[in-house]
Amino acid sequence: MSMKAAPTCPRCDANLRGPTIWSSAWHCEQHGDVHPLRPALSPSRAGLEGLLRQARVPVWLPWPLPPGWIVTGFAGAGDERTGTQGCAVALSGPNPVGGPGEMMLVSECPRVGLGARIAGLAGPDPWAAFPVGSPDSCVRFNHHEFPLWHVEAPRRAAFAGEVMGTWLWLVLWPDTAGVLLVEPLSVRDLRDPGQELDLPFGAPSPHLPG
Repeated sequence: MSMKAAPTCPRCDANLRGPTIWSSAWHCEQHGDVHPLRPALSPSRAGLEGLLRQARVPVWLPWPLPPGWIVTGFAGAGDERTGTQGCAVALSGPNPVGGPGEMMLVSECPRVGLGARIAGLAGPDPWAAFPVGSPDSCVRFNHHEFPLWHVEAPRRAAFAGEVMGTWLWLVLWPDTAGVLLVEPLSVRDLRDPGQELDLPFGAPSPHLPG
């Protein structure tokens, strides 16, 4: 019989101390009380439904997908008490400048730290890493555009901004895949009702935490 993987810290992947009779929180020795990162969910309709079940933040997906891109998995941080406070959606497809590319969209409440971890940064939130000046890109949702700033990140392209009170991180590998954000990226919140999207799924992303 296989054992279910234990939740880990969304900011550093360390093992957590679970709730006790004194505290209902999950605790990381380095980062204190955190929202536990659950094992990654499969790139499938069942995996998506598992993420949507307790999502308290948007579950963003570029739509229409860039040509040739597929969905490669999901991850969520949170528990039954708090609901899912951080959601990650992974995709892969052709890099417009050649070779394969990977993309991760992370929506999270402040101080969850999942987006910074995927971007390879200390985190937990992106404001300290924002340069001064105009935004570098934007996402389009529900007829509104929300600005994103480029954030310096190791061996990848990272963009971040605030959308309706939550952080949105958009991280791409390799860094040249960032050209996908030269034009505004249209996104959907998969929590919204009435969406019958025929999503193409592929092999699990190697960048998906948990």
